[in-house]
Amino acid sequence: MKVLILVDVQNDFLPGGALGVPGGNEVVPVANRLQPRFGLVVATQDWHPKGHGSFASTRPGRKPGELAELGGLPQVLWPDHCVQGTSGAAFAPGLDMNRVEAILRKGTDPAIDSYSGFFDNGHRKSTGLADYLRGRGATDLYVMGLATDYCVKFTALDALQLGFRTFLVEDGSRGVELRPGDVARAVDEMRQAGVQIVRSGDVQTDG
Repeated sequence: MKVLILVDVQNDFLPGGALGVPGGNEVVPVANRLQPRFGLVVATQDWHPKGHGSFASTRPGRKPGELAELGGLPQVLWPDHCVQGTSGAAFAPGLDMNRVEAILRKGTDPAIDSYSGFFDNGHRKSTGLADYLRGRGATDLYVMGLATDYCVKFTALDALQLGFRTFLVEDGSRGVELRPGDVARAVDEMRQAGVQIVRSGDVQTDG
């Protein structure tokens, strides 16, 4: 079965949000068009507690975009975003959620960040997404959303490592692009690993 994974299509990642991704709103119509072509649609949701260790605000004198350390791993510091229960953590207005059968929340541990929908950044804890997908008979995972160079990339790479045929819906994803070329490098990294890069118009109905 083919599965569509919508990664973090949330208000704080839309233009004007706390961590606005350029063109982030443009993924919403792509997601809505694609959903009827899949037997299963799931979504990930960044769901940080207040004062999460990835927030620059927790480190006096540090600014978003700077590198630090969290949980023994290198950590990009971010603006406060997707805080549990806030409007910024809610899914984007206009995103069709009627077909979404499961929502996997991540980033809930203040001591480690979680870009991937499957694991935290240290692969210490699983979100349970892989077991859920296997239980549903998933074989092919199509990943799209926000942001290409972080959460989308790590979700796709983990999916591949877990043995799923993995596809990036390139026109259904947008990147943060902290450094020029980050998105292109992320797409190339996924391609080199074995992720197949597709356009939404090429995705056939599951059947």
